[in-house]
Amino acid sequence: MSDEDVLKGYKGRSRACLQRWGARVWSDVRATNDAGSVFEGVVLPRSETLDDEHVVLKLKTGYNVGLHVDRITSLVEVGYKEAVYKIPDQEFPFRPDLPKVTLLGTGGTIASRLDYRTGAVIPAFTPGELYGAVPELADLANLTTKKLFGVFSENMAKEQFVILAEAIGQEIEAGADGIVVGHGTDVMGHTAAVLSFMVQDTPVPIVMVGSQRSSDRPSSDAARNLIHAVRAAGQGDIAEVQICMFGPTSDQYALLHRGTRCRKMHSSYRSTFRTIGDIPLAMVGEEFRYLKEDYRRRDRSRKVRVNTAYDDRTTILYYYPGMQPGVVDALVEKGYRGIVVAGTGLGHVNKPLFPALKRAIEAGVHVVMTVQTLWGYAQMYVYDTGRDLLDIGVVPLDNMLPETALMKLSWVLGQTEDHDEVLRMMRDAINGEITDREPHNGYLILQGGLPETEAFISSHWK
Repeated sequence: MSDEDVLKGYKGRSRACLQRWGARVWSDVRATNDAGSVFEGVVLPRSETLDDEHVVLKLKTGYNVGLHVDRITSLVEVGYKEAVYKIPDQEFPFRPDLPKVTLLGTGGTIASRLDYRTGAVIPAFTPGELYGAVPELADLANLTTKKLFGVFSENMAKEQFVILAEAIGQEIEAGADGIVVGHGTDVMGHTAAVLSFMVQDTPVPIVMVGSQRSSDRPSSDAARNLIHAVRAAGQGDIAEVQICMFGPTSDQYALLHRGTRCRKMHSSYRSTFRTIGDIPLAMVGEEFRYLKEDYRRRDRSRKVRVNTAYDDRTTILYYYPGMQPGVVDALVEKGYRGIVVAGTGLGHVNKPLFPALKRAIEAGVHVVMTVQTLWGYAQMYVYDTGRDLLDIGVVPLDNMLPETALMKLSWVLGQTEDHDEVLRMMRDAINGEITDREPHNGYLILQGGLPETEAFISSHWK
């Protein structure tokens, strides 16, 4: 076996380091550094695009660590088994008794393999690849996949929203019993919200799913999330746009969140998504447990309506102390047609902004108010600040989330520019974006360190 076979991607100093100690890529090693720390793991291939100063190990925890070659004092090979990072492509079995589910890909790596030449994650996407990666899917549905585009979720915008909504409508009309949308988690809440307005009266579930941790990590949530999402799309009763992700930090079950009331709340936790101001729609594991009754039920007689008109000349203005009126004036000068204010408290901003907001409204800009607290309502009639803003023409959106308000305002402005009609449509709830009241258990934040919280955590943490 040549050096190229056993030293994949290593060059220069890192290559010389492995040769010195007689270690190979894919070998189990015990490495010691100059501080006496010991690392046990598998030597991974090195990306060709990275430096030659480090040897990379995958630890038993699933995390990777780079050891600088100047700090390695010992590197002992204790075993060797070449790994093959390739997902087998097998024919996806068809069963006439199972529902038809379409998986639309937007770029999220819900199942993937690693290309260690570049260090990139390569999605597994064909039905055969997904079957090879997650064989349990064959017991849940007859799966069809279509890749619409491949972008990081932060690059989702008007063009992608329109393509995705139209594709969902086409698949439903073609007879799909459910739709799964593979999507990156960072702006999944935004996409779920805009789809809730672009795709209405869906007769079948539309389930968005992603993963917080890549498929090469033992702690990955990718496969479990995909299993739950396909089950929800093919067998669930909730015919709405919903997000399906981990419920607790363990893999006991997933939660189904309404697309207009869901937000990513942690950068790396697997249980990052949370319903705000309400409770989730359902739990899904081996079976379903529905938590609410006010959802739209699956009904094949209903005809889906797709309306993708969308004006992206909108923005969120997140208020902060001392904000200057020039910020609002600049938005008007740049041609923005809608402003969602995320105000303090019950929906407030400082008085120096009032003249600028009035000028914006007089110029035909539609200004609406949400609250940056996320939980609770914009109640602008309580204090004189709020009443003055109401007199100017700023319209409160009750408990609509700022991101949902932005997506809805963009969609509404695609329908009409009539000021009164815009504000009427923003205030009329379409898919749960405004609720009459927040349930008693719609706001729960447990503060760590308190005896009662610690007692609860110790009895539930897994």
